[in-house]
Amino acid sequence: MNAIDGNGLLLQMRALAARAQGGVSETVSPKASGGVDFSRVLRGALDSVNNTQQTARSLATRFDAGDPSVDLSQVMISMQKSNVSFQAATQVRNKLVSAYQEIMNMPI
Repeated sequence: MNAIDGNGLLLQMRALAARAQGGVSETVSPKASGGVDFSRVLRGALDSVNNTQQTARSLATRFDAGDPSVDLSQVMISMQKSNVSFQAATQVRNKLVSAYQEIMNMPI
C-alpha cells in the first residue's frame, strides 16, 4: 500500500492557491499590450480539468481490473480531485454567463 505524501500534497495545494490568487501559469503568455490572453487561460484550465478526469478514470479502471500497483486511496483521492476541479469549472462558467447577461442587460 502506498502512503500519501503529505509534503507533496501540501505543495500542490499551495501551488493551486497561488494560481487561484492571480498567479500566472506557465502556459499563459502575456500579449504585447501587457495583458493575458483569456482564451489561453480558459483553454489551459479546461485542459487541466480534462486531464484530471482522465487520470481518475484510468486509475479507477486499473483498480477494477485488479492492478496491484493501484491502491483504493489513490483512486478515491484522484476521483475527489476530479470532482472538485469539475465543480470549480462549473462555477466559473456560471459566473461568466452571469457576467455576460449582466453586460447585455446594461442600457446603452
